Amino acid sequence: MTENLSLSNPIRQLTAALILMVSALFCSATLRAQDKQEAIDWLKQLTSRIELHGYAQGGYSWSDANGRQVNDFNLKRTLFWAKARITDRWYFLFMHDFSSVVQEFYTDYRFTKDNALTVRLGQFKHSFSMENPLSPTMLELVDVYSQASLFLAGEGPDPLNGVNYGRDMGLMVYGSLFNNHLLYELAVMNGQGINRRDGNNNKDVIVKLDYRPIDGLRFVGSAQKGKGHAVGTAPWNPGVQLGDDYDRDRLSIGAEWKCPTVAGQKSTSGGISVRTEWMEGKDGDVVSRGGYITGCVPVGGGVDIVASADYFNRNVDMHYYQTQLTGGLQYWFYKKCRLQLQYTRTLSNFQDDYNWLQAQVQVAF
Repeated sequence: MTENLSLSNPIRQLTAALILMVSALFCSATLRAQDKQEAIDWLKQLTSRIELHGYAQGGYSWSDANGRQVNDFNLKRTLFWAKARITDRWYFLFMHDFSSVVQEFYTDYRFTKDNALTVRLGQFKHSFSMENPLSPTMLELVDVYSQASLFLAGEGPDPLNGVNYGRDMGLMVYGSLFNNHLLYELAVMNGQGINRRDGNNNKDVIVKLDYRPIDGLRFVGSAQKGKGHAVGTAPWNPGVQLGDDYDRDRLSIGAEWKCPTVAGQKSTSGGISVRTEWMEGKDGDVVSRGGYITGCVPVGGGVDIVASADYFNRNVDMHYYQTQLTGGLQYWFYKKCRLQLQYTRTLSNFQDDYNWLQAQVQVAF
């Protein structure tokens, strides 16, 4: 009897040990499955909250400006940006141009249930003019912006203010009212441009109103009031010297009409569009003004005819003006991807007239 009990004790102990091992393995497998599921859920949540976008524009250009023929291949823009949705009302965006510099970094917070009031803080495209806030992927010209937008909105070279890509650092409130018939933007900006601290203690105020009475038609007005801090000099503005603080004011008014259907069919390339705008600026005592009209008409198969007339006078007293007439074609071969071919004739009173031929491919996602 005693011997049987002594034999059974090791068996019972072994059985208990096996049960404990199986239980431990089962618990461990269960925990690993839970961890794996949590990791999958976290990854799904992360990817659902982040949008990744980018585009590249490059091509070929030929011109005979200044009596010298120049031709080259170029890569104008290679931008990538990420937009993160922190909550349903709170967003963050970061944009970098790999052929240039960091372009934008800002956060948006929507205070209302609808789109009536949102606040933006950081570095972003400011509101002056109709063209400046638009992406180059949406605009019709290879050279993208009109002369007035390039100069007055800071998209192109302004010796006094530098090249700022139409961006600045500051705070903006914006929204849409009356069932999206009226859009507004009000911003307080440094006025110094991209990736630079303010050169003076004055801030620029920019306001824009966008009225849309019917679908496809809008009337837009914008204004900027501020002071610049000169980072250089300009031959058409001898009154402002390097390091001077000077009045830098802007005013624009424009209209746009879009018709997405052609002959009763929705166009694959966006439809008919006509946009026109008049702008005026004051830098110190010098007044500059100009305007443009740009149209786009689809002819079928993803092909558009593009035409534009563009005038800008950098100093109305000196008659420092130039006119550009552009015509060409663009072919949308896949969603946001297109091929462009355009010819521009430039008529100028401060340099010789010249011709400009440009071809470009755009790939975007």
